[in-house]
Amino acid sequence: MKNTCSASIESKGFCHYKSTNGIKRHLAVDTLGFPFFTHCTKASLADDWGMIEMLEKNIDYFKTKPLNIPKITILLEHGYHPEKLTRELEKIYPQIMEKIRFELSPKLSRTEKQQQGKSGFVPIAPRWVIQRSNAWMERCKSLVKNFERTLAHATAKLNLCFIRLLLKRLAAN
Repeated sequence: MKNTCSASIESKGFCHYKSTNGIKRHLAVDTLGFPFFTHCTKASLADDWGMIEMLEKNIDYFKTKPLNIPKITILLEHGYHPEKLTRELEKIYPQIMEKIRFELSPKLSRTEKQQQGKSGFVPIAPRWVIQRSNAWMERCKSLVKNFERTLAHATAKLNLCFIRLLLKRLAAN
């Protein structure tokens, strides 16, 4: 997410992948797209490390989860590296892989696209859960760019956006 001139130098980073000076927003959402965890980092931080920070910050959730219920499946886009995530998270909490598992999101190959008579970008339902959540965030005018001076404030603003969204959904019922 691009920064504005009011953002502090401590919260800025340059993402070479998107050629953007700003922050990255990391989201862990449920199957409906509602947030479990949110976290903001400098754009220069790799996605893997952003996810590790987000899960480390919320490690108590996993510590209190009983072992006798099914593992939580975390669906990852192909930019993440499950082996690296597993290795680093086990350093933080050795039993975490008994409670979660990583799965790469499906991605159609060229031959599968050709069989369906499609080319280019083809939407896949599981991957659009997170994309829909990102679209919901974009409806909050204050989240179109990063106006915040600290990463903590950016995360708080992100959480407020989702709280507002959930309250509007509850009020509609």
